[in-house]
Amino acid sequence: MKESTEDSVMSYSPPLAKGWMRWLWGAAACFFIALGIIGAILPGLPSAVFIVLGAWAASRSSQRLHQWIEEHHLFGHLLRTWRSGYVSRRTKLLASLTMAISLAFAILHISNIYLLCFTVGGISCGAYWIWSRPEPRE
Repeated sequence: MKESTEDSVMSYSPPLAKGWMRWLWGAAACFFIALGIIGAILPGLPSAVFIVLGAWAASRSSQRLHQWIEEHHLFGHLLRTWRSGYVSRRTKLLASLTMAISLAFAILHISNIYLLCFTVGGISCGAYWIWSRPEPRE
């Protein structure tokens, strides 16, 4: 019987680092997870990016930490959704709203035309990438 995509995605785990690199990955994982938790509380600070980075670093440092974040009641779903390649409509709309607010702020406060063009280009690329992702099936 063929494994489901979710099972094969969740079962992947890179090899653990050795020696001091393992401690460095562990420190990075804890740092990113802490930023993700703070980002879940504070408006304006993203949480998803830091949780994904924390899970990535944890997978190289500690199987127990990696398993904890993968099975966490809040963050586990976010990681499974990220790995599946799907972005929900709600997430796309919230990301677009955030990007629109950032763009308006940039237009009002950036006087250097080159920096403004770079900012508009970056936001446009991010919006294109978000909206080009498929939405999960119900």
